[in-house]
Order: sequence, then C-alpha cells, then structure tokens
Amino acid sequence: AALALDNGLARTPPMGWLHWERFLCATDCAAEPRRCISEQLFVEMADRMVAEGWRDAGYEFICIDDCWMAPTRDEQGRLRADPKRFPGGIRKLADYVHSKGLKLGIYSDVGNKTCAGFPGSYDHYDLDAQTFASWGVDLLKFDGCNSDSLELLAEGYRRMSLALNRTGRSIVYSCEWPFYLRPVQQPNYTEIKQYCNHWRNFYDVYDSWSSIKSILDWTALHQDTIVNIAGPGGWNDPDMAMIGNFGLSWDQSVTQMAMWAIMAAPLFMSNDLRHISPEAKCLLQNKEVIAINQDPLGKQGYQLAKDKNFQLWERPLSGRAYAVAVLNHQEIGGPQNFTFSLTFLGNGLACNPACSIRQVLPASRDWGIYSWISSLSVEVNPTGTVLLKV
Repeated sequence: AALALDNGLARTPPMGWLHWERFLCATDCAAEPRRCISEQLFVEMADRMVAEGWRDAGYEFICIDDCWMAPTRDEQGRLRADPKRFPGGIRKLADYVHSKGLKLGIYSDVGNKTCAGFPGSYDHYDLDAQTFASWGVDLLKFDGCNSDSLELLAEGYRRMSLALNRTGRSIVYSCEWPFYLRPVQQPNYTEIKQYCNHWRNFYDVYDSWSSIKSILDWTALHQDTIVNIAGPGGWNDPDMAMIGNFGLSWDQSVTQMAMWAIMAAPLFMSNDLRHISPEAKCLLQNKEVIAINQDPLGKQGYQLAKDKNFQLWERPLSGRAYAVAVLNHQEIGGPQNFTFSLTFLGNGLACNPACSIRQVLPASRDWGIYSWISSLSVEVNPTGTVLLKV
C-alpha cells in the first residue's frame, strides 16, 4: 500500500461539473458553437460556477471528458489539445479555472485509444502524468477502453496511479477499473482503493429514470461487496447527476439527489449551467443534502429493507445521526404511505431512547421528537424519495 496512491485527497466525495453526458463528443464548433467541446465551453462554465453560487456550494472541479485531444501526439510523444478548439492549450485553461478558485479535471484512457478513438495513455503513463501535472491539472478521469487484456488493464491503472504520485502534484485519480473487470471477474476493492480516489462500477448514467433506477438496483444488489470499502480517500462512483437536463421528472430528480447523498457518491453534474431552471439549481445547491453527501464520517449508506414498491435506506453520519431515505419505485397511481418502526434504524440505536427527525427532501421541515418504539409513516410520490435526518 505504501507504493500505491498517496495523495491525501478526496477526504469527502469530490464535487464538480463534467461535460460528458450533456455535451458528449461534439467537436464541430462551426456547426454547434454552444455545444462544442472547446476552451470557450469550459471558460463559460467556470464563469457560471462562480457567478451562480456553485463554487460556494462545494462544486469545485470543472472536468473535461473525452474528445479534447488532437488526433495525434506531438513530436515529443506528448498529448496535446485540439489546437482549433483549445487555442490557448490546457495550461492556459487551467490557469483561468484556478483564477476563479476552481480546479480542472481532464480525461485519458488506460488503453491505446480513448473510447472515442483519440490517443490513449498505454505505454505513456509517466509522460502523460508529467504532462498533466505541468499543465496544472487537478483531477484525472482514467477510462478503460481499448486495453488488450485484464492484466494490462490492471497494470495500467496501477502504473498511472504511481506516475501521478511521482509528479508531486495533488491530482485526484478517478478510475473505471472495476467496471471493466466485472464482466469477467470480481474486482479486488481493497486493491482498487489503494490506487484510486473513486471508481465506477456500472454502466454510464443516461438522462432517464430507467438509468437511475438500474444504478440504484445494482448498488443494492452488490452492497455487501462495495459499501464497506468506501470512505475518506476512496469512493464508489455511480456516475453523474442528471438534474437540470431533460429526462427526469421533479420527483426523479429529488430521488437522484437524495440517493447520491445516501451513497456518499462523488457529485459531478453534467448539465448546461447557462440554461438551468431555478428549481434544479436550488436542488443541486441544497446545503442540507450536500452536508449529508459530504459528511466527514465518510460511511456509505445501504438498503435496509424492501417492501412491495418501497425501499428503506440509511446512512450513518457523524454526531450519531443518520440519513434515511424512503424511495417509492411505483410508476403508476398517486402518493403512497410507507410505515416503519424506528427500531429498524441504526441497529436499533439511531433513535434510542428518543430522536429528532427532520425532513430534508423534497422540502425542508422539522417533524419533531420521536421515541425509540415509535412508528413513522412517510408519504412518497411515485418514483420519488423522502430524505430524512434522524
């Protein structure tokens, strides 16, 4: 472990903005100037993050995903940004982002090509790490496409981790390692946490309820193998927040925000901050939910019970508190009531001998004091979630 990741970063789940889901691989700036993956897009997002309170709410990373590169490396074998779309280069963009009190994330791939076909980092791990550090990069998302074998995949993730260490720069390391392993073998999460600050386990999130639901179902199904490894310095990453886009209803947006807080998930939005509704902005900047997501105890939540269409989740928090989520999976009809005994929570300790309960989502209000043997009845909209703090 002494030879592994040693950056002291991600003591709480990282927060920021990532271009991929909303902007994909748009590279024709003449045809789509507002969508194009370019210096201008990231400068405009950085400006919005400061002016609209995102930075102050805790969102500190502006992250470039795939498709930022030129099609080939330079004469010295170094990666370079597409010169038309990033005329000032990544160093200039990093300086601008830093001047705003924000941090810059970038993307590469463990294989010989990125998922979109740009140059990968295979056989260039040290050079690429040094390049990113020289540009002032603060986070690397390292994808897993186009690796020739699981052995090379694992070796590449380890080697890039060590290469980032050797630069001496603090760079958060975001991995897709377990996702690419899982079809063939069970990931060794103890090892993965030794090398990565957060890691993807499941498919890319889409702007749809079916996608959010599948991520939650997968997480609950595998919680015995993934929940306990998460904590300060290393987190399970269920992928980006879709809130403020097109595919989720209001209740489904509340569910994603609540459940990402329960899961101690890295909170990276992928939306257009230049065009976001006041409601979506208010939800994403909700201080009480962010405080749960960022709780310093650093324990990931888990599903406690399933009953028909309802799921009950809890997350231990600092100060002997718990976050509790009641999720209604039903997609037909109206609001439904779910009743449970408070003795369920925290192995019977969360409300012993009494506790105060506060609703955080979908709206903030105090519910008062309850005794250990009380039952709680919660009304939840279809595909919605009620998030409580006990």
